[in-house]
Amino acid sequence: MRLTILALALAVVGCTSVQRSQTEQIVAASLISDKQEMDLGFQVHEELKSKNTKFLDNPEIGIYVEGLVNKIIPQAKADRPGVNWQYFVIDDAKTVNAFVTPGGRIYVYTGLLLAAENEAEVIGVLGHELGHVVARHSARQIVAAKGLETVAQMALGKDASDVAEVAAGLLGKGAIMAYGRDMELEADTYGAKYSNTAGYDARGLATFFEKLKAKGEVPELLTFMSTHPSNNERISKLTALIAEKGYTAKELGGPGLKAIQAKIPNK
Repeated sequence: MRLTILALALAVVGCTSVQRSQTEQIVAASLISDKQEMDLGFQVHEELKSKNTKFLDNPEIGIYVEGLVNKIIPQAKADRPGVNWQYFVIDDAKTVNAFVTPGGRIYVYTGLLLAAENEAEVIGVLGHELGHVVARHSARQIVAAKGLETVAQMALGKDASDVAEVAAGLLGKGAIMAYGRDMELEADTYGAKYSNTAGYDARGLATFFEKLKAKGEVPELLTFMSTHPSNNERISKLTALIAEKGYTAKELGGPGLKAIQAKIPNK
């Protein structure tokens, strides 16, 4: 098995970006289990609670967010079975943010709901975040940070729990969820794909970036900690992807978002 993994790693050299992503996902899946990713996600959740993160206790808003998440989770499950998806709403109207942790915990700030013009934009952001988990970005970060050979020795050795210990250390430094440019762009493709399949306009994520660009913002958006591509690059690539895939203009969503925005506290 170890030789197979190393052979896959060597095969990455000279690959296209899609082939590289697929190979990295196979390697990460071989070395980092779903259970280990879920454990990491639990650690992040406990850390959020220890920092007194204010989770919103509003059933109506929670049900609304759950409804949006449920529109795209079936697609994510088809792309990556075995993830126990959960969602949480963070009561912070000033923070335009959403993020997902290893193992499928989705966090949405009320500030994101307030900033969005329509449901298609929210769905695009959520699809982007699910894409990070589907593409195993956290597991790939562990392999990249410690090196394939080191992680392979741990995972295939007598004490595979060493992988979890290493991952926990990287998590504490923010390395596991500090996605780089290529992973952010890859997650954007999932945002467009999942929006389109759910019946929403795949341009929602791009129009959200356009809005932020117009404000002159380079936001800490969409991930817990991240190095982001520029808004211009993301808009350009999303526009090209939508044209290439033939995603047609679809629904922006009904009046539900506006009704929910009126109920969000601490505007």
